Amino acid sequence: MIVSKILKDKGRQVFTVTKETTVSQIASILAQKRIGAIVVIDQNGIVDGIISERDIVRGLAQFGVSVLEKPALDLMTRNVITRGLNADIDELMQEMTISRIRHLPIIDEGKLVGVISIGDVVKNRVEELEREGNMLRDYISRG
Repeated sequence: MIVSKILKDKGRQVFTVTKETTVSQIASILAQKRIGAIVVIDQNGIVDGIISERDIVRGLAQFGVSVLEKPALDLMTRNVITRGLNADIDELMQEMTISRIRHLPIIDEGKLVGVISIGDVVKNRVEELEREGNMLRDYISRG
């Protein structure tokens, strides 16, 4: 299966911030939207970075409570791993495992069109296995 299928099923809504957005504002968005990471974009809508719950926790450990007033620029991951709409789900799982990431922005023609989380990938894989199991049961029962 390819990424575009997952985005079709889950939707393409993506929450973004700029590098000037404070960590406090980002934490609020993450909590309100119930998401684990948010993409940082530049003035042209191009991916500039990503900031996750893990980044905020690391920032708290390093800077203490003052981290909440720091801009996203100070904590975000700058070299963001991305994939396109035609990327294979197995490729995403492998990249997420090797790179130890939970969120992967999806780019189409240079623009951000979605974010795939490890939860999305696992959900897709479980559904795929259930379909295969049902097909095997049907095949066996028909003899």
